Parts: sequence; C-alpha cells; structure tokens
Amino acid sequence: MSLSRADFLYPVRSYAGAVLGIPLSGILTEYLNWQVAFYFYGLVGIIWSGYWWYFSYERPAIHPKISEAERVYIEESIGEASSIANKTWVKPPWRCFFTSKPVWAIIVANFCRSWSFYLLINSQAEYFREALDYNVGKNPLLAALPHLTMSCIVPFAGKLADYLRTNYLSTTTVRKIMNCGGFGLEAVFLLLVAYAKNPRLAIGALTIAVGFSGFAISGFNVNHLDIAPRYASILMGISNGVGTLAGMLCPVAVEFLTKKGKRDEWAHVFVIASLIHFGGVIFYGLFASGEKQPWAEPTSPPNDNIFNEAHKQDDEQITSYGSTVTDGGVAGYQSTDSYTNLANGNFQNRTNQQTKFVPITIENPMYKNYR
Repeated sequence: MSLSRADFLYPVRSYAGAVLGIPLSGILTEYLNWQVAFYFYGLVGIIWSGYWWYFSYERPAIHPKISEAERVYIEESIGEASSIANKTWVKPPWRCFFTSKPVWAIIVANFCRSWSFYLLINSQAEYFREALDYNVGKNPLLAALPHLTMSCIVPFAGKLADYLRTNYLSTTTVRKIMNCGGFGLEAVFLLLVAYAKNPRLAIGALTIAVGFSGFAISGFNVNHLDIAPRYASILMGISNGVGTLAGMLCPVAVEFLTKKGKRDEWAHVFVIASLIHFGGVIFYGLFASGEKQPWAEPTSPPNDNIFNEAHKQDDEQITSYGSTVTDGGVAGYQSTDSYTNLANGNFQNRTNQQTKFVPITIENPMYKNYR
C-alpha cells in the first residue's frame, strides 16, 4: 500500500459518515425532533473517543499486539514517515511553508474541495426543497447518493494513482492529472446542476460532480507526504484550517444569494462553486509538485531547551561511566559539540566529535554492572 491508497481512508470515512448521517438526521428530525440528532451524534462521538484512546498508538513499533510481519509491512509502505517519530525535534521552517508554491497549491485545492463539501453538507436539503421542490425527509437515501458515490470513487482513484505512478508517470504528473481532472469535471457538472430544470437531471449531475471530486483526493490530499514527509502533519493542519474557512464563508454566500429561495438564485450558488473549482484547476496545475522540497529536510539541531537539557545530562552520564571493555577496563570518551551558522534561516549545523581515552583498570566492584 503506497501513499495514495494509504491516505484515502481518511476522506472515505468522512464521506461515509455523510452517507449515514444525512439520511439518519432526516429520519430523526422527521419522526422525533431536530434536537435528537445532536444528542445522538454527541453520544457517538464520546463512544468513539474512548475507543480511539484505548486502541491507538503513536507508531506501529510500539503497538503491543502487532505482528512483526505487519509492522515491517506498514513501515515499508509509508516509507520515510515511519521513522520520523524516532528523530529529534527541529524547528519547522515556517517561512518556507508560506513561501512555497507547492504548499499554496495544496492549500488552494483544499479550499476548493471544502467549498463544495460544505455547500452540500449545509445547504443540500435546502436546495432540494426550494429549487427542486423535493423533501429530503421522504427519501433521505437520495440525498446521501452524492456522498455514497464519493466513497466508492476515492479508493478506486487511489489505486489508479498508484498504478500510474508505478508504471508510467511521475508523481507530479499523477497528482496534477488526478486533482485537475477531478476538479475540472466536477466544475463542468456543477454548471449543469446550475441550469438543470429537471429535478432528476439536477440530482444526477450533482451526484456525478461529487463523484469526480473523489479523484482529486489522490491529488492534493496526499500531496503533503510527497513534498515534505517530515512536516506532512503540519501542512495538513494548515491546509485543512484554510479549507475550514470555506465552511464559514459558503453558508454566508448561500444566504446572501438565495434570499427568496428561487431556482435562479440557486443557479448563482452553483455557478460560483463551479468557478471556484476551475480556479483550483488553474492554480494547482501551475504550482503543484510531487517532489520532495529542498526545505523538507531539517538542517538545524533540536531547538527545545528541555530536550537539550535532558540529552546534556545523558551525555554527561555516558562520559562519566564510559563503555565497558572485555579486560575489565573502561574506555571513556569526551564529547564536543560545535555549531555552524547557515544562511538559510539562521539554522545551525551540529557536528559531534568524540575523543576516546586510554582504557584503565577499574577495581571498584560497582563498575561490574557496566560489563
């Protein structure tokens, strides 16, 4: 399993949640009241938190029940990211993050995908009712159809991306094809939704549009691991944070554009969504990359006082005790650290020199423990 297929599990879960959540919310609201849905999902979240706390571990190597074959398989599959947890902490190159064109390509793509996602989550039922004169509560499964299609497309797109990367194309080319192709086709079908007068045609076009966006998940959504494996979690947090802004702006735009709830007003909503995705196609196509960036490999030593103090004490203890030798003597060493300032962001390059001592004879029995 490589990056595209490994990372598709997250979006599949979120869209599968929408597949179940949208119709279930409609049923709970229709037969009970709208408050029940909030209590229900809150309870499910509490149960999930307990499950996650009990079964999750930081990395495969420390899981108590994992087999050796499974551990090796997972670590080899995710590549460099598997060993990052064992490395020392370094100061993230924040300036490089926000001046990198590939990073901004991911951020813009996340915002575009989030716009249509939050548009459906927040306004799909309202669109069906006002523009199509359709009550979601009567057939909630139909409202979940776009997200169900997305859940099916994402794993297929992940396998396709891995196949293309392995046999035919570079990572950069695959990421751009998957992302720009998915966004471009989604934008086309969103335009069809905007001007469709037949409810079945509108629902079908909306379902196909969301389905095509599943291909984009194998583009921008795994791109963090391509360009900066060590900082992938930080970049994911940044891009998701900006993407969440779409969830704040989209409802405001919908409310402003659909004050009377007419079909023509809803057409403007989907035209804007289409244009946003066309913009994402252009920006990602120009600036995205699948290659590891020069700033992705740290050049500075740990920048944490607590971390440094702890290791300083360890170094002093090792220097004092030394290392055992077979003839009963102890060979110690003296550790000397030197730092060199570099031009790239005043990072420092640390070098370590060790000077070995001549073995000496130790008569004190306390040193027997170090043999």
